[in-house]
Amino acid sequence: MIARSFYASATGIIKAREAMAHKRLTQELLATGVGLKTRQSVGRFLAGKPVDRRVFIEICCQLDLDWQEIAVERKLSTPTTMRHNQENPVDIDALVQEARSLYHDKIDAQCSTLQLLELPQPIDLAHIYIDAYILEDIPNRRWLEITDLQKSIPLDSDRDTLAPFHSDHIAQERVLAIEAATKYFKLMILGKPGTGKSTFLKFIALQCNRGTFQPHLLPIYIELKDFVEDAKEQSAFSLENYISQELDLYDILAENFQALLRHGKLLILLDGLDEVPDAEKDRVITEIRRLSQRYYKNQFIITCRLAAHQYRFQGFTEVEIADFTNHQITNFAQKYFVATSSNNQGAGLTKASQFIEQLKYPDNRKIRELAATPLLLNLICSVFQSKASFPTQHAKLYEEGLEILLVKWDRSKGVRRDETYYNLSLVNKIKLLNQLGAKTFEQEDYLFAQNKVQQHIIDYLRQLPDPKSDPVALQIDSEAVLKSIERQHGLLVERARRIYSFSHLTFQEYFTARHITTTNDLVNDSNQALEQLVTHITRKRWREIFLLAAGMLRRVDDLIWLMKEEINQLLIPDDKLLQFLGWIDRKSQSVSVKYKPVAVRAFYFSLTLTLNEYLKIALNPDSGNNPFSHKSELPLSRCLSLALALDPNFDLHRDIGFNFNSKFADIYPIPALNRFSLIEQTINCIIHFDLALIPSRIKELQESIQKLKIQIHQPEKEPEQIHIWWSENQQTWTEKLIAILHEHYHIGHIWDFSTEQTRSLWQYYEANQLLVDCLNSSYELNPEVRSLLEEKLLKV
Repeated sequence: MIARSFYASATGIIKAREAMAHKRLTQELLATGVGLKTRQSVGRFLAGKPVDRRVFIEICCQLDLDWQEIAVERKLSTPTTMRHNQENPVDIDALVQEARSLYHDKIDAQCSTLQLLELPQPIDLAHIYIDAYILEDIPNRRWLEITDLQKSIPLDSDRDTLAPFHSDHIAQERVLAIEAATKYFKLMILGKPGTGKSTFLKFIALQCNRGTFQPHLLPIYIELKDFVEDAKEQSAFSLENYISQELDLYDILAENFQALLRHGKLLILLDGLDEVPDAEKDRVITEIRRLSQRYYKNQFIITCRLAAHQYRFQGFTEVEIADFTNHQITNFAQKYFVATSSNNQGAGLTKASQFIEQLKYPDNRKIRELAATPLLLNLICSVFQSKASFPTQHAKLYEEGLEILLVKWDRSKGVRRDETYYNLSLVNKIKLLNQLGAKTFEQEDYLFAQNKVQQHIIDYLRQLPDPKSDPVALQIDSEAVLKSIERQHGLLVERARRIYSFSHLTFQEYFTARHITTTNDLVNDSNQALEQLVTHITRKRWREIFLLAAGMLRRVDDLIWLMKEEINQLLIPDDKLLQFLGWIDRKSQSVSVKYKPVAVRAFYFSLTLTLNEYLKIALNPDSGNNPFSHKSELPLSRCLSLALALDPNFDLHRDIGFNFNSKFADIYPIPALNRFSLIEQTINCIIHFDLALIPSRIKELQESIQKLKIQIHQPEKEPEQIHIWWSENQQTWTEKLIAILHEHYHIGHIWDFSTEQTRSLWQYYEANQLLVDCLNSSYELNPEVRSLLEEKLLKV
């Protein structure tokens, strides 16, 4: 006898959920309204499972829905097992819906949660998922030159090097991944490790399961490494049989599966082709090819690491999943911190806001670079979670990120890759990467040709015990090693055909610092590696190397003193610069404040140099009516940076970094008055920021300056008369002003530094800033050594 029951169509389920939301009904409330003791039938209704006809109609009435519009009648001979054969044909659409209802819970259990690497419990995919984007033009298949790629990378205005490289820098449209899955019926999604390929595939399965993507198909999600393991145990290496046996567990019998397969009613999602052992990869590829070609009406989506993809399946469109943008990083952080705050939205969003704000800090620029990779962004969020801040020693964070890519990520998924780099142990892999990072960084190679990186690998292989001597064999081995690094860990990335870079500039810098410090530690009583490092102390692109090395060294004292010696040499060739240092020391001693003397020296150094530069411009008759029109803001913020690094309690500046264009605009039609206004405002800055001035002296200075102003500002005179007077008396007037400034604690001392001298002084200041930052990033420095060092900083 045929059972009379209905189940809701995919469209009907959506309408029902919308109606429940509109009426603010829970499943429990709806069940009560229908007269049911439990919500089980309501749950089955919303899952697209068969429900008694009377109950189905009553649920629709409670939701003000026309039950005939959304009902699909179930007329199978057995209520618990699908049957489809020639004697008892079933409508294929009804068969799909019945199969979807029977398999619904399995897909939900399989794909609705993620096990994030740093969290002890799974997290709902819906709570953490961020829309993925793809690149339709895969970058590493482009025939480009290194110069072409360099043009695509924005210059970092604050460094003498290039900004981090991402695929997005090569102009091309980013497409929503879900749109690509809709557009292409056979899709191969490629990507670097940790970019979210598996997460997206699970998202697709869930969307199909819930009727918002391909609601007329039955989703099948398979991890290919699991298929291989199970097939080997059962001695039946057939993907078609594997799926059939899987569905049979949920009462979808083989004949019905065959009907769905023949009619193209399956969405087959195959995850992790790269995770299949090499010994079985050809067989798996054969199975996928056979299934996709024989049953071509079905939709297929496959994921694979970019570097591991070699075989190209006929009829498949290949795309690459894109790195996260800043917008995606923000969205992920918001969802992550809400989800890990027991879904306390307020607390989670507050922490996410703190996270994004701190990620924007210049000191965290390197961490921000790593955040473009979702796997590493997960780590970064986890690190931030406990203390609401990032670690002072970034090296520890980078080391953890590398360990994830080298070991933990595969291990957490149960993946055992049987490839080796030339039989290299993990230790030797890291040594190779250290050497490769150092050599390429020293040569300023951020992008390098494949043959060049292979030569670096050959150089390393020759250092190993019993190296091969045949050049051809070494060439073959070096390419195998390169491809293995790319495939297994993604630490080297092919940016265009046969052009490589490190996946992140941060990792290249980390490996460089690791190479320097390990080399130094291995050589007893020799600091040759560190001595070579400090020769780069004025090169901004080496700044991160110094900071990382300071955090890695077992004895950081050696590096610090070598840096101090190198810094001392920067000003020695020029007596005038040494005189300036002596003046700064005397100036700082003339004030009595609660701050560290070295912090006061640092403040006076940068402040005097900055204001001297601006006052010199203001007093220069050849610098135009508004000599500051080309400057966007007064760079006084850097006057605080070193002082605060030396003494966190240093707190004298409240109004720094103000806009020069707004405060130093032309306010008089008469050039002479306008120039004086600019001079006056510059002097006011000097008064405001000078520690030694006391109120009475400020008043005296202002009165003296006012007398000079009266000589220019004479309302009874015509503008032309004032202009003539200014052109004749400007030099004498300026000399009087300088004399007044000298009289008041030398606050306006005009050093008349050349451009080269000014550059040398700023290099000296920034080198001291780097030294102090290295001090602050190391836990190994003896406090007595620090105290002695601070006593000597910024002194002759």
